[in-house]
Amino acid sequence: MNFNYPADIGFACNNCGICCGDTPTKTRHVLLLSSDAERISAYTKKAVSEFTQKTEGKASYIYEMQKNPENGKCLFHQNNQCTIYMQRPLICKFYPFELSADKNGKYAFKVTSECLGVLSLDTLKGGEILGELFFRRLLHLARATLGSAAEFSNSSH
Repeated sequence: MNFNYPADIGFACNNCGICCGDTPTKTRHVLLLSSDAERISAYTKKAVSEFTQKTEGKASYIYEMQKNPENGKCLFHQNNQCTIYMQRPLICKFYPFELSADKNGKYAFKVTSECLGVLSLDTLKGGEILGELFFRRLLHLARATLGSAAEFSNSSH
């Protein structure tokens, strides 16, 4: 399968939590699939309505994660950690990357510039550059979760 991905990029999460909530320049929208919401609900023993709100016009994403009104972070971001990390939504598994597909079905990954854990060849010390295999696995995860015909474009996270 042919796809584009950022070259010479590494990633090492530094647990800054910027991906989990609003920043002074960006309002974050953590979108969830129905399967994400159901999995989180089963894990937390909370009703889906306790941590989400419905959203429309976002392709396969039908919910948006509610935020803590005091700090603008995801309800499950506490003490600078994700309390549902193993059950986190697909969109969180992709961050700091996003996937889109053009009309011809060609996939492309982009990387956000806001994430402090994104590393270039110049800043990568002792780590690895993310290559085709990494992005192929992400693409496989998306296709397995959403289906091959689903819309992937989502710049909401």
